[in-house]
Order: sequence, then structure tokens, then C-alpha cells
Amino acid sequence: PARYFDTKTTEPISFFLSGLEELLAWQPNSNDDFNISAVPLAKRQPPLHSRRPRTLVCHDMRGGYLEDRFIQGSTTRNPYVFYHWRYIDIFVYFSHHTVTIPPVVWTNAAHRNGVPVLGTFITEWTDGEKLCEAFLAGGEEAYGAVAEQLARIAQHYRFDGWLVNIENTLSAAAVGNLPPFLRDLTARVHSAVPGGLVIWYDSVLQDGTLRWQNELNEENRVFFDACDGLFTNYNWKEEQLEHTLRLAGPRHADVYVGVDVFARGDVIGGGFDTDKSLRLIRQHSLSAAIFAPGWVYEHLGEENFLQNENRFWGLLAEYLPTHSICTLPLATSFSLGMGNSRFLDGKDEESGPWYDLSLQEIQPLYPEQQGRLSTSCCLQDAWCGGSSLRLQGTIPPGEERVAIRLFSLQMPAPPKLFLTLLYKLEGLQPDDFAVALEVTTWDSGTCLEGNPTSLPEPNGRHYPRFLPAPPPGLAKLLAACHRGSHGWTSRCYELELQDCSLRDLSVIVSRQQPSPQETSFTFLLGEVRVLDTASVAASPPQVHGVTASQLWWQ
Repeated sequence: PARYFDTKTTEPISFFLSGLEELLAWQPNSNDDFNISAVPLAKRQPPLHSRRPRTLVCHDMRGGYLEDRFIQGSTTRNPYVFYHWRYIDIFVYFSHHTVTIPPVVWTNAAHRNGVPVLGTFITEWTDGEKLCEAFLAGGEEAYGAVAEQLARIAQHYRFDGWLVNIENTLSAAAVGNLPPFLRDLTARVHSAVPGGLVIWYDSVLQDGTLRWQNELNEENRVFFDACDGLFTNYNWKEEQLEHTLRLAGPRHADVYVGVDVFARGDVIGGGFDTDKSLRLIRQHSLSAAIFAPGWVYEHLGEENFLQNENRFWGLLAEYLPTHSICTLPLATSFSLGMGNSRFLDGKDEESGPWYDLSLQEIQPLYPEQQGRLSTSCCLQDAWCGGSSLRLQGTIPPGEERVAIRLFSLQMPAPPKLFLTLLYKLEGLQPDDFAVALEVTTWDSGTCLEGNPTSLPEPNGRHYPRFLPAPPPGLAKLLAACHRGSHGWTSRCYELELQDCSLRDLSVIVSRQQPSPQETSFTFLLGEVRVLDTASVAASPPQVHGVTASQLWWQ
């Protein structure tokens, strides 16, 4: 069927639903198993329901369902990817189809990085009025059926809820049933999807008029009260933020103030000035909704996209509270889910462009310090997947080392950790620099490094012990300890901790010889792993009852 499979290639594709009939007729179907997310939502700290202001990204690009619709990937050159997951809380996939089911590749990439994904339910223009009249003016049974289907769809495809966007005027009967519809939808999503969300877009007013308010006020508050949050329109001024904050009260983090990166209409700042809008939003302790950050790709072009993307998010970083990893194992080769080649164990196995966001790995922080340090993605060389992480910077005169924070962590430390690292120095003599891992812990009087000879570290910094060879029993898993190849250096470490709480994982670059001069370095990180020894040593659960379906040989 053409809805589920591309007519040219027969490959499985992601799809949307058009109109009320398609929505009400939707049933799970063996053809759409490909569209079910295979990656559960990873835990992270702080959780979404903390009162900290959040960051929502709303992805709207050229009508949606582009190359990202190919569930098993495509050979797209220079595709759009998003990878600053540590800096955001919610990802919305937006299109102008009635029911936008997020392409499963996005849900997989977001979930692996701990970010929930929302689809979009939209009605607009005169067709939208008719659609709303049919299901809202029809009363409880009619709107209950729509709420039930939307909740079932999110549950079936394993994404996390809906942005609801009613962009047309409503009759008195229809608008009267809108708050109960939103309450019903929100309750059903909460019960069907753990941690599910329903967010309302600032459009229709409580009297049924379509008039964007650019704030939370008495005219649209009834919809905010009926669901998990409000996404405001983009043409706000500072006094509207003040008004919104007063009215939202303890729910201030549930108002997502819209920022259009394309800067359409009368806005404070978009493009590379988006930070001006974010600064004001954060001064008022509100959440932000960054709309169409694909501007970087669409407006500035594909050519230097990764450079421009890091610049764009780097300018916003001070206004984007980051998230910590709170479960082990942590293992990543930093792959973006795209590349110009596929690498395995440092070797270019297959040249040619590829794009598959389901294969994107856990993404780190991307720290930038003007002139001192930059973090970027390298597509020319990788240990595994399509890319590695390039770290460039300088060690200041008189200093021996710099620490580059890759991940913030928040969890009790297991008694014993194994860590592995793969890196490649670029243009440097290996005897000039040493690269190693550092783990920091939260200050506490009880935290001790398990090695009896070590004293408690006053600043909670731990340098794991280098292992020349993996311990017996873990040799297979930790083959990385001595398997550097194709110019990659491999390192394996062990760290024993008592009563500690993990805080950061950093990579340390140090000079071998002290020097009064500033020294520049550049190297690639190919893989980092942090493993809890106890769970690694346990034998994996047995798998039973494997079946295969939808086989198509070519």
C-alpha cells in the first residue's frame, strides 16, 4: 500500500493522516510495524516535570516528510540533522497535514537522547472550520472519538503526545466543547503514554475568534488550564512576557514563548540574533519554543551546515539549561546518523552518502569558548558510524592541561567503573600531548576513591587508572583496550569509588613537557564508554521467540 511503502523503491516510509475520516478510520496494521519507535525514552535529569524553564524545538521544514520519511535510511548527501539534544526538553515535528505522525527516525534519535517527541494535530482555513464543526460541535461522543484516536496513535507508534493547533474560527457550539476536548485528550494521552504531553498553540480565543495573542491572557487561558502547556505566537513584546508570567503563576514553565528563527513579522530577534529573544524569555522565567531552527540549513545552505549549526546553538547555549545522563552504560561513537562514508573500527568500509537518524548515537555537550576551544563534527574520519567528534583548542601559557566536558552525569557511582576511550591526534606528535578521561563527583564528605593509597580528592576530580589489558572475563567486551588501528589510539581505564555521586565526564588534554608558550591541539574522539562493572560481568538475558516478517529480497 502506497501509504506505508514508497512506490518507487518499495521501502517502508513514515506517513501522515489527512482529514477527519482518515483519523477516525485509523487502525494498527501489520504494514506499519516499521513506524513503531524501537527506542524507549531514556531517563535524564532534571526530569521534564521539574519547574525549571524548558526549551521546545518545533521542526518545520518544507512541508515535512522529506528524506526523513525513509525508515531504513537513504543515500541523501548533506541532509538536515539535529544533534543538540542535551540543550532541549521537547521536540515537535510539524507539518500542515491534519495529523502529523512524527517520522520514526526522529522519535528514535530523540528518545535515545532523552527527549520526548510530539506530533501535530492541526486544522486551518475553511476546511478546518468544517472539520472542527464536525467533531467539536458534535458533542462529547464526537470529540471523545477524536481524542481516543489521537491517544491510541501516540501509544501505538510510541511517541509522546501532541501539539494542538486550531487555526480557524469556531462556532459557539464548537468553541464551547474545545476545553472539554483538550481535557479529555490530555487525560487519555497521560494514561496511554507514560510522561505524555498535550500542548496548545496560541490561536483561537474562548469566543471562537482566530486572533493570535502572543501571550497568555484571559482570552486564551481556558485552553492553557485544560492541557499541559501553551505555545505562544511569535510577535510578543516584553510587557506581554510580564503579563504572561503574572497570569501563569506556579505554571510559568508550562508557557513556551514562541521564537520564529526566520524572524517573520515584528519579532525581537531571529537567525543569529535569536539569543536576543531567548535572553528576555529567560529573564521572565518562561519556557521557550524555538520554531524552525532548520533556518540554518534552508537559509544558509547545506554546504557549511554543521559549522553554521554549531555557531547557531553556541550563541544560544547560555540560555539553554542542559541535561544530565542518569543511567549506565553510557556508550557513544558520536555518529550523527549521516555521513559520506560508513566506518567500522576506524576503517572506511563503504564510501558514499547515507542518512538514517535512527542510527544517530548519544550526543555530547558541544562546549565552545571563544578562541580557546571548539567542538565540532568530523565527517572525514570516524571510528564507527559516519562521524567523530573533533576537539580543537589551546593550552594557555604556564598551564599543563585543559579539561573538555563531554557529558554531565547525575547518578550514584557504582563501586567499580570501566571506561574506554578511542582518539586520534591530528597533525601532532604523540609525544607532545596525552589524552585521557576524567570523572568528577559531587562534593561530599564521604566520597572516596577505592584505591587505598589515594587521598580524597578535594575538588572531586578522579583520574581513572590506566589498564594496559582488560581484566579476564571482560576481554571480549573490552577488546577496545588494545585494538586501536588505522591511526586510532585506544585506552581502557578502571575507577573504584565509594559513596560517590557522578557529576561530569571530561576529556583531558595535557602537555608532556611544560611550556611557557600557548600550545594548540586538535584531535578526534572516536568512542567513549562508561560501564558499570557489575552489570557488564552479568550474563545478558536470553532472547526467545524471535520472528521475522515483511522480508523483501532485492
